[in-house]
Amino acid sequence: MAAAVAWLRRGAWGPARRCGLAVTRSYSGGGSYPNVSLTCPLPGVPKAVFAATEGRERFETRVTVLENGLRVASQNKFGQFCTVGILVNSGSRHEAKYPSGIAHFLEKLAFSSTAQFSSKDEILLTLEKHGGICDCQASRDTIMYAVSADAKGLDTVVNLLADVALQPRLSDEEIEMTRMAIRFELEDLNMRPDPEPLLTEMIHAAAYRENTVGLKRFCPVENTDKIDQKVLHSYLSNYYTPDRMVLAGVGIEHEQLVECAKKYLLGVEPVWGNAQSKEVDRSVAQYTGGIVKPWQLLGPTPIPELTHIMIGLESCSFLEEDFIPFAVLNMMMGGGGSFSAGGPGKGMFTRLYLNVLNRHHWMYNATSYHHSYEDTGLLCIHASADPKQVREMVEIITREFILMAGAIGEVELERAKTQLKSMLMMNLESRPVIFEDVGRQVLATNTRKLPHELCALISKVKSSDIKRVVTKMLHKKPAVAALGDLSDLPTYEHIQEALSSKDGRLPRLYRLFR
Repeated sequence: MAAAVAWLRRGAWGPARRCGLAVTRSYSGGGSYPNVSLTCPLPGVPKAVFAATEGRERFETRVTVLENGLRVASQNKFGQFCTVGILVNSGSRHEAKYPSGIAHFLEKLAFSSTAQFSSKDEILLTLEKHGGICDCQASRDTIMYAVSADAKGLDTVVNLLADVALQPRLSDEEIEMTRMAIRFELEDLNMRPDPEPLLTEMIHAAAYRENTVGLKRFCPVENTDKIDQKVLHSYLSNYYTPDRMVLAGVGIEHEQLVECAKKYLLGVEPVWGNAQSKEVDRSVAQYTGGIVKPWQLLGPTPIPELTHIMIGLESCSFLEEDFIPFAVLNMMMGGGGSFSAGGPGKGMFTRLYLNVLNRHHWMYNATSYHHSYEDTGLLCIHASADPKQVREMVEIITREFILMAGAIGEVELERAKTQLKSMLMMNLESRPVIFEDVGRQVLATNTRKLPHELCALISKVKSSDIKRVVTKMLHKKPAVAALGDLSDLPTYEHIQEALSSKDGRLPRLYRLFR
């Protein structure tokens, strides 16, 4: 032990000091450090050579229109994988002349057997060779067939997508399996503790009664037996035409995608033939307002018996300039289904949290939603509470609508704009989200606004813009959807009167007997 101590005292750490061990323990203010400016290149270090960025690699969306009217849109993105898909300007809003539920059927039938592939299993095995997955989503105005796979398998992916969209077999067995799947989904939808999908359906039906986006998105049970191969082919012949389609891709070269599109989507005869479209519904959404309130009591359950109310007013299309102020307003109110998404406490300062949930402990939730389409939009507030508190809950919602047109603090507005930009950029880090954004914008406008352009528009929103769009919105009739025990629900006329008042209060009720 004494020998070791003596060894240390003799300076055995000398070599370590020369190697830098002792230097790491010195303070930054020590005189042994050279005085080198951080703004000047280090002496003796070769000049850095940075990779040059060519014009086509700036990740801007490129669009090419083929001879048959099909649009090919792409955006390059670094990475091994790509997301490619076909978007069709078709959905439940186009089913006015057909039984409701065709888009729902097509969503379930997607990626089944085709002219080249005998079964869904064969399609999945083909994608598995390229590490790929597939999905189909049908909304009110768009049907998307999408595949994410290795970029080296682009030729196989586009071939598969073309076959799935234009050459589906739609066999009787597959259609019967789809009927069973839809019936089960409808039963499950009515028993879910979260009523948001049902309320969204109901608020659209109330706002656009029996037209366009107000038509049913889910197939009614009574229509499952009415939809067969003949009905599907009739619908597909009208809406699955090249001029209503976009082949979109993210993470691939544009020229390569165009070549694949020409190879597999140009001059291809669909399984339903090349007959000219005759019954394309070009109706523009007509906002009507109104109320939909089916009575629903599920009986004894472990879940608290709640009454759910959703009130909405017409906003604007996503093609209009006012869409950005409405998006900021939605974020300022509550901005979606989860207050914590994107980081703890993100929504602790939104109006529905501060003015509603923070003050009324008996309310289970209060959230805002903004649905926007090519020709219309809907801003909604959804809240839930005990059936005995329905009247007070409705008054709180109407009051929040009126307060939207009131004073807006500068800090509140800046916070909402910052949150909206943050959410936008966070979502656009995902390749499938970029794909959907590219496809939908090109399908509607043939161009795409880039994220930095949208952020610049968000930054320009002023409190006067919010007040202007809210004032215009409040002049419309409300749309109301209600679910649960509605014994104490105010009449539609009283809700409309509250939204026309200065303070959002419902008319007082005078009763002789209580």
